[in-house]
Amino acid sequence: MFFALDGFLFAGWVVRIPAIKQQTGASASTLGLALLGVSAGAVITMMLTGRLCRRYGSHAVTVACGVLLPLSIALPAQTHSALSLGLVLLVFGAAYGGMNVAMNSAAVDLVATLRRPVMPSFHAAFSLGGMVGAGLGGLVAGGLSASTHLFLLAGIGLLVTAFAGASLMRHRPAPAAPEAAGPRGRKQRLSPRARRIVALFGVIALCTAYGEGALADWGALHLEQDLGAHPGLAAAGYALFALTMTVGRLSGTMLLERLGQTRTLVLGGATAAAGMLLGSLAPTAWLALAGFAVTGLGLANIFPVAVGRAGELAGPSGVAAASTLGYGGMLLGPPAIGFLADWFSLPLALTTVALLAAAAAALGYGARNAASGAHT
Repeated sequence: MFFALDGFLFAGWVVRIPAIKQQTGASASTLGLALLGVSAGAVITMMLTGRLCRRYGSHAVTVACGVLLPLSIALPAQTHSALSLGLVLLVFGAAYGGMNVAMNSAAVDLVATLRRPVMPSFHAAFSLGGMVGAGLGGLVAGGLSASTHLFLLAGIGLLVTAFAGASLMRHRPAPAAPEAAGPRGRKQRLSPRARRIVALFGVIALCTAYGEGALADWGALHLEQDLGAHPGLAAAGYALFALTMTVGRLSGTMLLERLGQTRTLVLGGATAAAGMLLGSLAPTAWLALAGFAVTGLGLANIFPVAVGRAGELAGPSGVAAASTLGYGGMLLGPPAIGFLADWFSLPLALTTVALLAAAAAALGYGARNAASGAHT
């Protein structure tokens, strides 16, 4: 429920970005700078959340962030300049980053207990929440102001946190598996090679999360501004992307068990690259929507697989490192797209999503034999 809530609230914010851009009078580059507030708040919080989880437990930190995130989502619609938007997005980014690290830490404990590759299922809940949030946003975009819409989302978020948080706090996390334990139970040090491999999987996560963040923040604007789509249809772009990503992640465990991790990475990256070339360069909104749908299928399982591989090699510290790099890509991608859009054009800027998806496929293939020699 917390994964779904996170996606639901994030999608509710991103589908109103065109309205808030118009409200603040921001250009593409100044909007990109304001969106950097999300990145800065999240990165700072991510570095601290791991320590908070170790001290207070991942469940308690998840619930705390589940209160802060809904409260912060109502703030952007109250701003009237790019500067004030950037400042309130610092708060939103802090809550978003903290929620992601805390709930992923809780999920890692459960995955280790189940001993099955079910991490895509948690991320499927995030995508499902994003699909519902974006779909709802598309329905109300023409009838409700951004302020009213985001205020209602804040209320829904607080209600979900009150319900799910009470249950979560009644259950303590299962004991985590010993990190990098040797055959005799001794804790092993990661070799320099293992650290490089963990960083490699973090970069793979970054490449795919870059695309998710770019489509979230700029997909609707591309459809509305460049292809003349109605605001409701433009909002449906991210909903369709989230829908296909949800479908892909719901089938992720089956794909991993049948194809293995390397083939899943390579196939996903290649599919996403082809889909995003269509989505960014298509001459009509409907073709762009088809490209967004294919991109969602391709990107679906790359992030969960990369984080899982890092965890296999280095335990919880590997998961934390790869997750931070990955979410950094999701949060730093949108400002980069903004600058590229001002320098060139938004469609051309969005082709970088395809480039990085192809890079994730190549890196995934290159890391196919990464499990050996990880420890000293």
